[in-house]
Amino acid sequence: MNASPQTAPQATTAPPAVEAVAPRSRGGGAGPIGLVLSGCISVQFGAALAATLMPRAGALGVVTIRLVAAAVVLLLVCRPKVRGYARADWGTVLVFGVTMAAMNGLFYQAVARIPLGPAVTLEVLGPLALSVFASRRAVNAVWAALALGGVFLLGGAGGFGGLDPVGAAFAVAAGAMWAAYIVFSSRTGRRFPQADGLALAMAVGAVFSLPFGIVESGEKLLVPMTLLLGAGVAILSSVLPYTLEMLALRRMPAPTFAILMSLEPAIAATAGFLILDQALAWTDALAIALVVGASMGAVRTQVAG
Repeated sequence: MNASPQTAPQATTAPPAVEAVAPRSRGGGAGPIGLVLSGCISVQFGAALAATLMPRAGALGVVTIRLVAAAVVLLLVCRPKVRGYARADWGTVLVFGVTMAAMNGLFYQAVARIPLGPAVTLEVLGPLALSVFASRRAVNAVWAALALGGVFLLGGAGGFGGLDPVGAAFAVAAGAMWAAYIVFSSRTGRRFPQADGLALAMAVGAVFSLPFGIVESGEKLLVPMTLLLGAGVAILSSVLPYTLEMLALRRMPAPTFAILMSLEPAIAATAGFLILDQALAWTDALAIALVVGASMGAVRTQVAG
C-alpha cells in the first residue's frame, strides 16, 4: 500500500477481511477491548437519542445531521492533510465514507420501525458472519451458531411475526454494511495517520447523505433544537465511537473486533429501556443473552489464542 511518510508500515499479505491494523502483543487485549466497549456504549445511547429526534427530522434527516456535524468536528480537530496519498488511499476513504453513510441510513430506517434492541440484534449478523468467514478458528462457528439461535428466537422461530418485516430487512442490510465498515475502517486506519482517514471518510459520508436528508426533511434540518440534538447524536454515535474503534482496530484483528460487536444488542436494549421505555419480552431478553454469551465465548477464544 502507498501511504504518506507519516503512516504505519505497509500491510502484510494477510487476507483482506482479517488484516490487523497493527500486530497484537501478548496480553495486550484489554486495552483495545476497553476501547471497543466504550464505543459500543456511546453509539447505542446515541442511537436512542436519535430515535427521539426522528419525529422532528425523519430517519434520513437525522443521519444527515449526524454525519455533517461529525464531519465538521473531526475536520476541525484533525485538520487532515490531503497531499501525499496514492489513488488507492483515496479509493479506500471513498468506500469507507459511503459505507458509513449506508450503514447509518439503513440502521435508522430499521430503528424507525422496530425496537432498538431487536434492531441491533439483527444488525450484528453482519459482524458475526465476518468473524466466521475471516477467522481460521473452527470454534468461532460454534459461537456464531449460538448467536444465530438467539436471532431466530428473537424472531419467533425465524418468522419475525412480532417485528415489522421491512424494519427487520433494513437491520440485516445495515449489518452487511457494518461488516464492510469493519474491513474498511481497518484499511483506512492503516493508510492514514491518527484519525485523518476517519475525518476524510466522514466528510465523504456527509456529502453522500446530504441529498437524501434534504429530500426527506428539507427546512426541518435547520430548526435550532433539531440541530442541537443532532450534534449530540453526532458526538455520541460518530465522533467518539468511530475514533475509539479505529484506535482499537490498530491493535486487534478485525475478526476479534467483529465478535465484540455482538455485545451491542444488550447495550442497545438497555438504552432503549432507559431512554425510549422499550420493554422486552422474556424471549427477547433470552435471545439477546444468547447473542451476548456467544460474543463473550468467542472473545475469550480469541484472546486465549
